[in-house]
Amino acid sequence: MIVKFVDTNIFLRYLTRDDPSKFDKCKELFKKAIEGKIALVTSELVIAELIWTLLSYYKISKADVIEKISIIISTENLHIPDKDIIADAIVLYSRKNIDYIDAYNAVFIKYYGYAEIYSYDKDFDAVEGIKRMEP
Repeated sequence: MIVKFVDTNIFLRYLTRDDPSKFDKCKELFKKAIEGKIALVTSELVIAELIWTLLSYYKISKADVIEKISIIISTENLHIPDKDIIADAIVLYSRKNIDYIDAYNAVFIKYYGYAEIYSYDKDFDAVEGIKRMEP
C-alpha cells in the first residue's frame, strides 16, 4: 500500500469545517484511512503547526485544541513518528501552563533519558524530572 503524506491544511479543513466542500473531501480521506483502504503519514511539525494555527488564527480554546489533536493522533492508519511523545506532550500541555512546543521538548527529553536542559525558558521549571540550567 502506498503511504501518502497529509499536510496541516487538510487537518484544518476537517477540524474547522470552514469550507464545507473541502471538509467533505477530507472526511472521506480519513474514512478511507480508518477503513484500511489507504495509509497516511504526517509529521510532528504538522501537529505543532496545527496546534499553533488552531489557537492563534482560529482562536479555539486550549481544551478544544487538545480534544481535536487527540482525535487526530488516534486516527487509525495515520502514522506519526514519535506518536507516543506527542500523546504524552498533549497530556503535559493540558496539565501545565506551558506551550505545546515546550511540552513536546520536555517529553522528548525524558523519553530519551536526558535530565537537563539549557534554556532561559522558565516553563521547564514546572516539569518534574527536568533540571533547567542557564549557560
